Amino acid sequence: MTERPNVLWIMADQLRFDYLSCYGHPHLHTPHIDALAARGVRFTNAYVQSPVCGPSRMSAYTGRYVRSHGSTWNGMPLRVGEPTLGDHLREVGARAVLVGKTHMTADAEGMAWLGIDPDSEIGVRVSECGFEPFERDDGLHPDSPRQKWSAYDDYLEAHGYSSDNPWEDFANSGVGEDGDLLSAWLLKNSRLAANVPEEHSETAYMTDRAIDFMTEAQADGRPWMCHLSYIKPHWPYIVPAPYHDMYDERHVVPPIRAEEERDTDHPLLAAYLQARVCRSFARDEVREHVIPAYMGLIKQLDDNLGRLFAWMDEAGLSENTIVAFTSDHGDYMGDHWMGDKDFYHEMAVKVPLIVADPRPQADATRGLVSDALVEMIDLAPTFMNALGCAAKPHVIEGRDLTPILHGTDGFARHYAISQHDYHWSDMARLLDQPQEDAHTTMIFDGRWKYIRCEGFRPVLFDLETDPREVTDLGASEAEEHRAVRSRMEAALLDWATRHHTRITATQTVLARQKRAAEEGILIGFWDEAEYEAATGIAFDRLEPAGKPGR
Repeated sequence: MTERPNVLWIMADQLRFDYLSCYGHPHLHTPHIDALAARGVRFTNAYVQSPVCGPSRMSAYTGRYVRSHGSTWNGMPLRVGEPTLGDHLREVGARAVLVGKTHMTADAEGMAWLGIDPDSEIGVRVSECGFEPFERDDGLHPDSPRQKWSAYDDYLEAHGYSSDNPWEDFANSGVGEDGDLLSAWLLKNSRLAANVPEEHSETAYMTDRAIDFMTEAQADGRPWMCHLSYIKPHWPYIVPAPYHDMYDERHVVPPIRAEEERDTDHPLLAAYLQARVCRSFARDEVREHVIPAYMGLIKQLDDNLGRLFAWMDEAGLSENTIVAFTSDHGDYMGDHWMGDKDFYHEMAVKVPLIVADPRPQADATRGLVSDALVEMIDLAPTFMNALGCAAKPHVIEGRDLTPILHGTDGFARHYAISQHDYHWSDMARLLDQPQEDAHTTMIFDGRWKYIRCEGFRPVLFDLETDPREVTDLGASEAEEHRAVRSRMEAALLDWATRHHTRITATQTVLARQKRAAEEGILIGFWDEAEYEAATGIAFDRLEPAGKPGR
């Protein structure tokens, strides 16, 4: 037990906010996540800073917007020197530990330029988003060599699941009626049971590893933040028995979409609809085949979290551990005729966020449902506050959620921001968009969602009159819509021009910049009287010893 609370930060990959029973799903019951919400605060307007894994996570781990940290796409390295949550926590003697996925790519060239050995203590931290890697497993390696950072393949081998690629052949494949191995990368195989027992699946394995870490941490004694980052329910969509057949097409909610969306005159939206994943999930038979597996993955996650929370109760950790549960983005699943993520409809850019703080100060807000407009970058300053870090507004762009968690005043946000770089994609190739223009930015004020699309007209949704987001008002000539677009564009400009690169501007540096006159650097003063009136310091205090006044 530490004097400061510990933090368990759980992140599921590609989990939609509305596929939990506490967020209203009619068939998918998640009692353990619901129980977490009952003892904490459930946020209904939480937005990620990018609808893609890598940049979303880099924002979460730095507390900074994508335009600030520069890691704009999966595989885009987080530059050496970009401060992370782990760096801030280490300053106050707390551990920042990773169990699971980061989707971070190390800045190998930057480390080489600075002469940093990737295997050194500093090199490991720089390579792991500032985390101490207890266990890293990014998955997503169907044909690659064994991941040097992950022990999951070795774990499968040790339990008799041996092949050149156990992750692919067991955790993410099924077996057909004739005994053939069938890859879950093909959507038609989603309803098969994964070729591994549930207790050896990725979700169960990572839960066990979190327990291993917390057991070790109890003996260590230092306060910690553990980032338990699950790979699922991210594709490949396949889940072990008994979860593979718990749901079927009867449990698939109708898609949110309209024919007018298919008839869009917006070149970028039309290009999205031509992408392979969107063409696939626009078919009802694909949705009805894949979504039950997606639901099974979420149900399995909830059951494993129930197992984890029960262990924490028995170990005495629950009474001193803040638990935050969220996702890095959602999944279209055929809504708006789209698949995967990559744009800004609610099911892609809004995520579940539940924070349960066991401290007495949070007693008044247990079970609270908050509609405050919050961002994923708000978690970093919240955890920093809990673990004793001083606020760093010159670095951290998120806002501390503690006032909401403790029922006090002090939190307000007018807009949420999200960004996407699509230069790599089918859309950019189809539209012949150059790299510098292949990006979009969303700004949302709780009602109006405005999306700036470089090179094209904007997209605008009014969630008050059109909560399903099927009517694009970006070209509407109505006076109200023109005024909203102008206001939102001005708000984006205001956001874009704020200070966001002063990561070296420590409080000491900022204070020193204000002391020029006190240290004898006199610019613009006419005489001694003017100086003394401005500074409150006698002018003769500036005279070098033994020299007469001027």
